[in-house]
Amino acid sequence: MQGITAKAILSAAAFMLALQAQDPKPTCNQCPATYINNSELQAYAKRAMDNNLTDQQIRSVDLGKSQLGLGIVYRGKLDQAPRNAVAEHDYISELYHVIEGTATLVTGPDLVDAKQRPNSMQTVREFNGPGKNAAGIRNGVTHQLKPGDVIIIPAGTGHLFTHIDDHILYLMVRIDPDKVVPLRDEAASQKYLATPPTRGAGNN
Repeated sequence: MQGITAKAILSAAAFMLALQAQDPKPTCNQCPATYINNSELQAYAKRAMDNNLTDQQIRSVDLGKSQLGLGIVYRGKLDQAPRNAVAEHDYISELYHVIEGTATLVTGPDLVDAKQRPNSMQTVREFNGPGKNAAGIRNGVTHQLKPGDVIIIPAGTGHLFTHIDDHILYLMVRIDPDKVVPLRDEAASQKYLATPPTRGAGNN
């Protein structure tokens, strides 16, 4: 019995030493950092507010095992949510960091009368991938958003603005582990900013 125990201990020790001897590899090999100047963010915010644009994708960056998208979202005053306005994204999780404004956001995974979004939508093709719109959220949780707040919305969780006091502007971080949207670099961003906007584009 003692011999078996000693062998087990030696085997475990050998296994641990083998793990320690392995050279860990970065999940993103030789990937550069991505810097975005505040002036570029401000240009997106101004473009949104001047032209009533909702969602704009600034970058979509390859992180090796995943991609990360960064956008600016602007929403004007809202007294009542429109019909079938619940949004859900099948593959992409989102993080909002509120810059300006206050609003009421309802979230939850139990969707009412959910229907798949058409693949022709700009947001599906370029921003947040396949997903659904729904008529409501059962047992939704209500959040009162204000400047400085952060909310994380996992893929598969519905979300709906039910009230916006005057406007809300937030930085959007999109986590895209399945790489369902195209990459977007600084050159594409600058080209976009230099192009005359289409009013009302990028609704999600």
